[in-house]
Amino acid sequence: MTTIDHEISSRHARDEYRAYEGVRSRRMMAAAMDLGIIALLCIPVALMIFVLGVATLGLGFLLYGIMIPALALTYSGLTMGSRAQATLGMRIMDIHVDQLDGKPLDFVTAAAHSFLFWACNVLLTPFVLLATLFTDRKRTVHDMLTGTIVRRGSY
Repeated sequence: MTTIDHEISSRHARDEYRAYEGVRSRRMMAAAMDLGIIALLCIPVALMIFVLGVATLGLGFLLYGIMIPALALTYSGLTMGSRAQATLGMRIMDIHVDQLDGKPLDFVTAAAHSFLFWACNVLLTPFVLLATLFTDRKRTVHDMLTGTIVRRGSY
């Protein structure tokens, strides 16, 4: 399949209404799974920070303050910015992220998507999901800000 054929096929899939059925609930389940994965990743990182903190006579303990946000942004950037265009939770729930222009997501855009997700949730609480009831393709606020859509992987 040539690049042009892939872009046309990808554009057709993004316009297919069925590609967005059940995306809202799948996204919530994927987010819960990803939170669990990030929590598990915190264990070995916290142990490394502890060793570093002891070795630096307490200075390394300051890293605990940025550990969870740094892990979450790195996890999202590496997984959504990969070829799969999805976090592990999203892969399990058979959804992935696309850019509106058809280009693959890069690390920075994926990390910005994650950052804006958390920022919107802090500012707007979970009511941020209400935007999906009124927007085309069930897009959230952070989807609109980053120029992305989330759709089912089977389309």
